Amino acid sequence: MTSSSICVVGSDPTMVADTLHNVIATALGDVDPSFALEDFSLTDGDDVVARVVAALNTPPFLVERRVIVVRDAQQLSVEDAAPLLAWMSAPTSSIVLVLGVVGAKSHRLVKAAHDVVEVNVGSRASDRVAFVRDKLAEYRVTMDAATSQKVADQVGDDVSRVDALARTLASIFGSAPLSFKHLEPYLGDAGDVPVWDLTDAIDAGDVTKAITVARRMLDSRARAGLQIIAMLQRHFLNIARLEGSGANSKEEAATLLGINAFPAGKALATARRLGAARVATAVHWLSEADLALKGGVSYGGRDLVNDQDVTELTVLEVLVARLARLNYAARRS
Repeated sequence: MTSSSICVVGSDPTMVADTLHNVIATALGDVDPSFALEDFSLTDGDDVVARVVAALNTPPFLVERRVIVVRDAQQLSVEDAAPLLAWMSAPTSSIVLVLGVVGAKSHRLVKAAHDVVEVNVGSRASDRVAFVRDKLAEYRVTMDAATSQKVADQVGDDVSRVDALARTLASIFGSAPLSFKHLEPYLGDAGDVPVWDLTDAIDAGDVTKAITVARRMLDSRARAGLQIIAMLQRHFLNIARLEGSGANSKEEAATLLGINAFPAGKALATARRLGAARVATAVHWLSEADLALKGGVSYGGRDLVNDQDVTELTVLEVLVARLARLNYAARRS
């Protein structure tokens, strides 16, 4: 018998919905869903909470248990959530309540659930690889570590599409061992990557990686060149604010910038390493690149093969290479 209440929680609605599908299937087991399943969404009408409560208090008929699903439960008000919380504190043995919450684990319904399934993925590349590996294993899709790494590299930050990919591969190949050439046609375009992948490469002075990440951002089509430059401007303006500010710790830097201590500490270390002259140079280069993409220069139109804007790509690659090289020189001095 599964738990009396299960909450699926995460920040991405698609990932929560995909995981709910699997949790519901597990909760049902071999029970006929036409008799056992009632699936509610908070968009189903004004009386949805009353119908959920009625379902929770209706015993099974012709089946051994019933599964009651409430999607988008984060939309429940304190008043509307109260009867669900009361039921969760004294559940009916033959009823399973499955909740979907798009939001944080601190939500009251998440805290009250007997079991919690969290579907968030960490920000590190290794977290994305682990998520891909576990999701493929969940559907009994078999591939080696190198292929899993390639899949993670391709989807990047767009991990919400991994569940659909795994289901597709399972339906076509079953559990047969797969190489990258088998699944490549189903991967789709490159997914986006987080901005700190780029800023970390620049701060480390890694020119090759900085160019690779910048090109990946453009290839994913999730961000335009001007958006990437705007993110780099925020990064270096934070560094400029800290240079010469007198901040001596990441906590002081965080207070000054109004951000978390971890990124503030990284910005403070970079500001100390670069110094005033190099920081001013970086800000000047960013301003030049911003003007260039607003019509200041042209290196050609769109590539007819990959639809890539040649001017956008050239300006961005030159910019990140310069910034990374600036950091590299500072580290060497």
